[in-house]
Amino acid sequence: MMKKEFQIPAQYEWRLFPFGDRAIPDIRYDPVFKAVFTKETAKSRGALSDLISALIGRTVVVEAITADEPPLDDSRQRYLRFDVACKTEKDELVNVEMSFNPKTSEQVRLEYHTARLFVGQDIHGKDKDFDDLKETYQIAILAKRTFFPDESFAHNFLYYDPDNRVPLGGKTRIITVELVKTGPVVDKPIEEMTNAERWTVFFQYLTDEEKRGKIIEIINQEEGIAMALETLGTFTQSELEYIRESGRIKAELDWQCDMTEARREARNEGRSEGRSEASLDIAQKMKNAGRPLSEIMEFTGLPIETITQL
Repeated sequence: MMKKEFQIPAQYEWRLFPFGDRAIPDIRYDPVFKAVFTKETAKSRGALSDLISALIGRTVVVEAITADEPPLDDSRQRYLRFDVACKTEKDELVNVEMSFNPKTSEQVRLEYHTARLFVGQDIHGKDKDFDDLKETYQIAILAKRTFFPDESFAHNFLYYDPDNRVPLGGKTRIITVELVKTGPVVDKPIEEMTNAERWTVFFQYLTDEEKRGKIIEIINQEEGIAMALETLGTFTQSELEYIRESGRIKAELDWQCDMTEARREARNEGRSEGRSEASLDIAQKMKNAGRPLSEIMEFTGLPIETITQL
């Protein structure tokens, strides 16, 4: 995407426009992420195109959002996926998602959804064959956990023969970004950052007041990021309330699943230490979701003193 300098008015030097004195929504929170990149506006579409281009390493233009969530009055179904499924001008399929609190099974889940994305293409008909399949990209931005042992924040996975060092050269790619590994990146001069690095710093430090100067530098240099920020600033009160409600429902369902998983792990381990750690983890998630203390005590068996200290 063509870059142009995006200047912030002087009066906003120390506070991010267009928010004024309002709190900045955390774009790492997946309902917010989805809302920013799926608005039917040129700036939202431009931001999405720039983000995808930065992560796959070549310029693409998003032509359409191909699959959206259920309508607003069906919010209980929205927890299933908070992703952005789209198609480029060359009909390539791209699925982008922000996982605020990804599970330990994230890698396997990514393989599953990549396969579904690829085989979902229609090549039936006498005039079509496998060469007509378009490239597909599954992009996962992982906000709160490290998944790979190296220090690199981004990984690009393709089918590959590790014994003979030969790639298959297929049409599916999985791209992961681990935001918690961006510590060394944020201190780099803006001019030395890649576009992908600028985006990851933006996601990770947007709400960090200590990094406010760095974020302002980035949005002055990166048009796509500036458009994402402008889109974030256009949310109406009703949209913010809907995002909060969607998040509440998702958090409720997440901790229910986490509770079941933790109990299963503790039961399998058969150790009091494992049960204790699992209960604390469940209690923290329930507390973050705003559940009553009495309910947390009932589900975890922890004393109220322990819960209130979390």
